[in-house]
Amino acid sequence: MKNFDELLLSYKDEFLKDLDELISIQSVSAFGSEEPKRALHFMLEKAESFGLKTKNIDDIAAHVEYGDGEKICGVLTHLDVVPAKREDWSCDPFSLTRRNGRLYGRGIADDKGPALAALYCLRVLKECGVKGNRVRVIFGTSEEIGMQDMAAYFESEELPDLSFTPDSEYGICKAEKGILHLEISSPAANNTTLTQFEAGTANNVVPDTAYALVDCNEYEEHILQRLADGREGNFDLEFTIDGLKITSRGKAAHACEPEKGFNAASALVGLICAAFGYEAVGDLCAFIDFCIGSETNGRSMGIKMRDCVSGELTLTLSRVSIVENEAKAVIDVRYPVSFLEEVVLYQIKKVAAREGLTVKVIDGEKPLFLDESCDIVNVLKTAYKNVCGEEPSLYTTGGGTYARMLGGKGVAFGPVFEDDDSRIHNSDESLDEEKFFKHFRICLEAMYGMMTFDGNG
Repeated sequence: MKNFDELLLSYKDEFLKDLDELISIQSVSAFGSEEPKRALHFMLEKAESFGLKTKNIDDIAAHVEYGDGEKICGVLTHLDVVPAKREDWSCDPFSLTRRNGRLYGRGIADDKGPALAALYCLRVLKECGVKGNRVRVIFGTSEEIGMQDMAAYFESEELPDLSFTPDSEYGICKAEKGILHLEISSPAANNTTLTQFEAGTANNVVPDTAYALVDCNEYEEHILQRLADGREGNFDLEFTIDGLKITSRGKAAHACEPEKGFNAASALVGLICAAFGYEAVGDLCAFIDFCIGSETNGRSMGIKMRDCVSGELTLTLSRVSIVENEAKAVIDVRYPVSFLEEVVLYQIKKVAAREGLTVKVIDGEKPLFLDESCDIVNVLKTAYKNVCGEEPSLYTTGGGTYARMLGGKGVAFGPVFEDDDSRIHNSDESLDEEKFFKHFRICLEAMYGMMTFDGNG
């Protein structure tokens, strides 16, 4: 791969310029489809400038293709990102920043950096004249809000014979937990002291900020302040024209690893419940405090479970909205691969019903589990070893990637190395620059391996 590496190196400045432009497109899918569509068009125009074939599926997804062989191979990436609060970043989240050997920007790891890298790898394969299977770099625009993009894509396009998605960590992800996003709601916002509560911007992120408005007197405010001072968390209190505003600040994290964050919403619910009691804050907050609290394992909901393949179930309170006539919350549940969605859902509905609450499924994904000896795992092992000099580990994740859309013929693979804190779904998302370009080389090796794969191992 020496010639490939030299060609990749010659593209570095051009690649970084394109990456800056791609990151500058604020393609937050939770805020609508227009900006993700802009990012998709950017990638297709870039691919066409490289002389590669493209196909756009209704501005929802697309692919870029090189090769004319029998098999179809895929690299699945997404161009949408989660929201970014500028005030929490040390740099502009929607601009590429190079600082102290790291690359910063929303999407640099998840998943714009790997998406553009895969496109450049396809360019290298073409310019080096490699012959073999058809390799498609597939782009989606709504991975962060349920993967409807890939559902639409595969309605008209074939599933690849071999595929991977660079949307996780190294080594090779052989299993992904099942995912449920559930809305829990009260038929009415039957709170008295509490008048408003807002937290969370995405269903799959631990909220780092929450605020509540309460009607209380000076004595109650004094008690509340003393409780806030003695509890874990960071709370600010201020009187406004609408009442006492309590702001809770925590630490964001991906919902698949809630223990890495600090849930500002759960902390604030706990504070106001302790200060005013369940009747004053309403059924929904009472339920959150009693059945979720600060837990991340679902114990109080009766769904604490684990298996030897994928580990422990996680539960995250990701969003809360309580206004005058409406009270609802969203929870993110990641359950082990050997358990059934129906069992988890039944238990949550049973517990919620006891409190007079209803549960609605927003979206969900079944678990993924692959045989360690399958073709794509062997191809990726070889690619990793060619660059790193050792075989990759195999692991499981609570994250949800496009791999689970691939009928057992694809896995998540990179781009984040184990010792690199990328802060995905958090402020200051970043990658070590040297390690990112090592991922670039591994990705190219993997795409070369898929393109030249003949089905004989």
